[in-house]
Amino acid sequence: MPKAIKEVQGNTLNNFIKVTASTRVKRTATTLSSSSISTSSASGENSSQVTAVSSSSTLVEASPLELDATVAVQLETLEQDTMGKSWYNALKDEFEKDYFRKLKGFLETELKSHTVYPSLQNVYSWSRLTPLNSVKVVILGQDPYHNVGQAHGLSFSVLPPTKPPGSLKNIYKQMATDIPSFSAPKQGDLTALAKLGVLWLNTSLTVQAHKAGSHSGKGWETFTAKALKAVVSRPESSGVVFMAWGLPAQKTCDKIGIDQTKHLVLKSAHPSPLSAHRGFLGNNHFKLANEWLVRKYGEGAEIDWAVLSRSES
Repeated sequence: MPKAIKEVQGNTLNNFIKVTASTRVKRTATTLSSSSISTSSASGENSSQVTAVSSSSTLVEASPLELDATVAVQLETLEQDTMGKSWYNALKDEFEKDYFRKLKGFLETELKSHTVYPSLQNVYSWSRLTPLNSVKVVILGQDPYHNVGQAHGLSFSVLPPTKPPGSLKNIYKQMATDIPSFSAPKQGDLTALAKLGVLWLNTSLTVQAHKAGSHSGKGWETFTAKALKAVVSRPESSGVVFMAWGLPAQKTCDKIGIDQTKHLVLKSAHPSPLSAHRGFLGNNHFKLANEWLVRKYGEGAEIDWAVLSRSES
């Protein structure tokens, strides 16, 4: 591992840990810049102060042992520091379970030798942007995008100014078909919809750079299944819409036991360019979701999918 900390995009160990000259590797030395993470959700739900990188931090040399110790500290309190409060309370029992401890050990090993996406402060961004009690629609993905400048914690979404990947382009095409006021934006950031109650959730929350599926089967699927069960079992809920695109997402929905008398499950092919023409395009899912939400909750309950078009203008 090089001694000099390099500034690179993504979540290598060297990128996540920038140490101020006065305090070296102390957790209290740095604060997270507002451009990296939002600690307030759409409903005003605040997460804990996140210890991460300040835009004004001074880069200094740190030994491999210091870096290794710091990433361990960051991982130890990652959920407490970066999860939205409602999700943290719903899922906190998972953090002490054996599978989750093994998952964190795996992530620590990965971070010490590889680039991992998304950045640690964005692994749980979905939980801050879409509080548990605000979820209206769940859109399942598999694992994060694995190239630089893409993943930021929401399924199918990419960091601006990255252009939409093929799957997201097809999602935009179907939105335009279903929603007359929608026009496809040039960028692929879906944050605006997350704030309206669309939970963009990958079943695996991290990935090694350039290795699709590399963190699958390590424990994330068990954890995100618990998150989905928290949605379907909300006592105040009268139902949400699940969009399950592709066989893996459909199997996930089947496993968690969704009561389809209470919730709407919409299934189709995946929006990938390889499969979109085999049942995704033309599925009318965004129109069907809004119609169901209005029937269930009344006018005004629908998702304003066109917010993406307006946010770019």
